[in-house]
Amino acid sequence: MISTKDFSALPDRKKLQSICKAISVLDAILCQEWEYRYYSYNNKWADHEEVFEMRDGSGDQMLILFLRDGCVINGFAHEYKQPDKKALTQKMPSVFDEFILGEPVKSIGTTFCLWTTENEGWKTGDIGNNKDRSEEMLNIFDGNPQTYIDWAAEYFENDGIQAEALMKIYSGQTLTKEMVLTIVDNVEDWEQLKDDLNKIGYPYYFE
Repeated sequence: MISTKDFSALPDRKKLQSICKAISVLDAILCQEWEYRYYSYNNKWADHEEVFEMRDGSGDQMLILFLRDGCVINGFAHEYKQPDKKALTQKMPSVFDEFILGEPVKSIGTTFCLWTTENEGWKTGDIGNNKDRSEEMLNIFDGNPQTYIDWAAEYFENDGIQAEALMKIYSGQTLTKEMVLTIVDNVEDWEQLKDDLNKIGYPYYFE
């Protein structure tokens, strides 16, 4: 299990970004109403910046910033006391300061923080013995489509998702209508799905 106490299994930036896009695509297919989704992705957050977001609807939230040469994860578990942020971000590269110390992260809060650059693996600051719910939030990034299937069966009450379709999306294959319809029986608004995929930056062909 991935957590701030053991993040050796957390994938590198490029693989993590691929997983984030994949599960955001799946959420967009399973739920066309953005406000009810758990995972979402914005590939035009700012110039050369892309952001993945997790919201559980109960107050817990995670934001991941992807830069060309680095990545930083901010997690917030509303039931836990926030640790000292200076300690938590000790030795964090300054390239992440604006995101982690500014808005919207400042207003959301921080119970854990992890970062990586092209030259170094994943790191975190002084986490002490604080509880941060990082294991529950980060486990989805293990790269195993079955992890998403098990999660979606509970969250979306959909236990009919086929692993084959998910494996194609996890590998970044161009999404087709046929692939979509192996995940859901129908799509109410294909134009909305196209807009979502454009925002994620995921390839599709619906002709």
